[in-house]
Amino acid sequence: MGLGDDLNSEVRKVLQEMWSQREGQVVPESDSLGLYNDAVTLEGTVLYADLDDSTQLVDMEEPWFAAEIYKCYLACAARIIRAEGGEITSYDGDRIMAVFIGDAKNDSAARAALKINFAVQKTINPAIRDEYPDDSYSVKHVVGIDTSHLFVARTGIRGANDLVWVGRAANYAAKLSARAGPATQITAKVYRRLSQDVKIGSDGQNMWKSTMAPEIGNKQIYTSSWRWEV
Repeated sequence: MGLGDDLNSEVRKVLQEMWSQREGQVVPESDSLGLYNDAVTLEGTVLYADLDDSTQLVDMEEPWFAAEIYKCYLACAARIIRAEGGEITSYDGDRIMAVFIGDAKNDSAARAALKINFAVQKTINPAIRDEYPDDSYSVKHVVGIDTSHLFVARTGIRGANDLVWVGRAANYAAKLSARAGPATQITAKVYRRLSQDVKIGSDGQNMWKSTMAPEIGNKQIYTSSWRWEV
């Protein structure tokens, strides 16, 4: 059999095989699912943290400098996500994806986003200015968050595979993280599930502003430029 026959066999097997599904209580690991039609379903809140203008960064700066920025941003985001109980599911160049589950998943994800903004403004950028006073570069970023039912399957081939997260939250969170604007952007569904201490700042003001996002079908979202001290 040639490659064409192998591809035909693979596609038909995927399309014809019945799915095995089970409700998940934890964020699954890749090796907990089979390569064929095996899935875990769960209610989850997805967070995408994405560096803004990374194309300009790699075009205008030295590769080693861009790598340092990537490492600083992703390391801070990862540590904050873990501290808030999120599970990191993937790194993709200059962005990180995480999933939060449980009763407090929306509060935890939103608080993580506000803490990442604090780290960017109060830790990363001051350190860059101290280390490279002649370089005007400053980190900008956006974190997108949504919550929904998720269908998690394993995709790829033996020796080269990963989990695919199918559901609105994964798609919307990624699209919100690619939007211009304030550093934290969440769907209305997430906002409605936030507790008051993640909505209202210490001065009594609402930390979030309502707007519409054409990127997700002109749906209502909430944005914030606030920081949550780490």
